[in-house]
Amino acid sequence: MMSELPVVVVGAGPQGLAAAAHLRERGLDAIVLERGQGPAAAVAEWGHVRLFSAWPELTDAAARRLLEARGWAAPQSGYPTGADWVRDYLAPLAEALGDSIRYGTTVTGISRLGRDRVVDDGRDGQPFVLHALDGDGKELRMLARAVIDASGTWHQPNPAGADGYPALGERAASDLVSYRIPEDLSAFAGRHLAVVGAGHSASHTVLRLAELARRAPGTTVTWMLRRGTPANLFGGGDADGLPERAALGARAKKVVDEGLVTLQTGFRVSELRGAADALTVIAGDGRAVEGVAHLFALTGFRPDTGMLSGLRIQLDPALEAVAGIADEIDPNIHSCGTVAATGARQLRQPEEGFFIVGAKSYGRAPTFLALTGYEQVRSVVAELAGDREAAARNELVLPETGVCGGAGDFGGGSCCSPAPLQIGRRPLSVKPLTRASTSVNIDPCRSKGT
Repeated sequence: MMSELPVVVVGAGPQGLAAAAHLRERGLDAIVLERGQGPAAAVAEWGHVRLFSAWPELTDAAARRLLEARGWAAPQSGYPTGADWVRDYLAPLAEALGDSIRYGTTVTGISRLGRDRVVDDGRDGQPFVLHALDGDGKELRMLARAVIDASGTWHQPNPAGADGYPALGERAASDLVSYRIPEDLSAFAGRHLAVVGAGHSASHTVLRLAELARRAPGTTVTWMLRRGTPANLFGGGDADGLPERAALGARAKKVVDEGLVTLQTGFRVSELRGAADALTVIAGDGRAVEGVAHLFALTGFRPDTGMLSGLRIQLDPALEAVAGIADEIDPNIHSCGTVAATGARQLRQPEEGFFIVGAKSYGRAPTFLALTGYEQVRSVVAELAGDREAAARNELVLPETGVCGGAGDFGGGSCCSPAPLQIGRRPLSVKPLTRASTSVNIDPCRSKGT
C-alpha cells in the first residue's frame, strides 16, 4: 500500500516546486499542497523587491529540464524582482506540473495513520496522514508514503520586541506596525518612520524610506539596531560574492552618511506606547524615540511547527532549524556563502520518510539561499527514490562571502561592552525615560542579535 501512495510536498514555493520536478523526473507520484491561490504565493507578496541573487542562481536543474522540454528558455542574466521570478520561472514551472498542485489547501497537521506521537508499535510501517482545510473550510485527509515540508517561514515574522515576543503594546499598536518591506509609501510623506532590524529586508526598507525622505521634505527615518555597533551592517563590499548584495549594503551606508537616516545602535525594543497616529518606541535601557508614525519590524522569521506536533522531529533548541544542519548554518558562525551543503543525511528526521527543506529547515537562521534549497530537494528526492549514491553527492556551489544578514553578537565583539551610538546628522526626539517607566532591563549577553 505504501508504494502506491504519493509523496506529498507541502508548499508550492521555489523549493516545493523544485521537489515536485525532481519527483516527476524520478518517476515518483507527487502531490503539492499550497495554501495560496497560486504558485509561489509568498514570493508574490514581495514581488516589488529585487533579489540580490542573479537568474542563474534562482532556478533548479530538474525544473529547467522539465521546462526546456516545453520550449522554455532560462533567463541568463540580471537580477529579477519577486514578481519577475514568479512570472518567468515559478508560474511556468507550476503550469508544467499541472494538476499535481492543489491550491487553497492549508495543511493543519501531519501524523502517522492510526498512531499518535507516543505510539511505537508499527509506526514506521504506517503511511503519513495529512490533515488539511480547503478554501471553504472543509476538512480533508490525505495519505502519503513520504512528506517533504517546504512550507517556508513567510507567515511567521518575528516581532519588534527584542526578547522574541511582541513588545509591550506591540499588539495594541498593530495599525502602526508592519512586518514586510513596504511598496506604496505615499501615505507616509512628511512623517517620522522607523525600522528595526539588521538584515537585507531591513536594508531594503531603509533605502525605500530614504528615497521618500529625498522627495518629501519633513520625512525622517530612524534605523534601530539591537547590536551595539554597525559592524558588518553594510555588507562585505568587494569581498562579497554576491555583487547586488554588496551594492545594497553600500547604498544603505550612503543614506546613513548623508544624514537621510539616523542610526540608533544597541536599541532593543521593549515597549511601544501610542496615540492614534504616533508611537513612542522605548528600548530596554530607557531610551525613547518619539513621534513615530509607522514602525517597520524587519527582524526575520521563524518556522511554524504547529502542524508537526503529531510527528517525532528533531529541531535545534536555539535556531529551531533541523537539528542535523544547525551547526552548519548557525549565523553566529556562518554567512550565506560559507554554509556547507545539507542533503538527505543531514535533514533526516526520526520519522522515516519525513523531511523539512528550504527556509523552514533553517528555522530562525537567515543564511538561506535558493541554491541551498535546490540542493536539499535534489538529495532528498534521490534518497526517496532509493538512489543513495546521488543522495550522498554534493552538487552545491555557492558564492562565498564573509557576511550575511545573520545575527552574530550584539556588538561585534562583546555584547556587554559597547555604548549606544547615534550616527547621522538629522536630529531626532530621543530622550531617556525614568527607571520607573521602563520594563525590566534584561542582560543580553546570553542572547542572539538580529
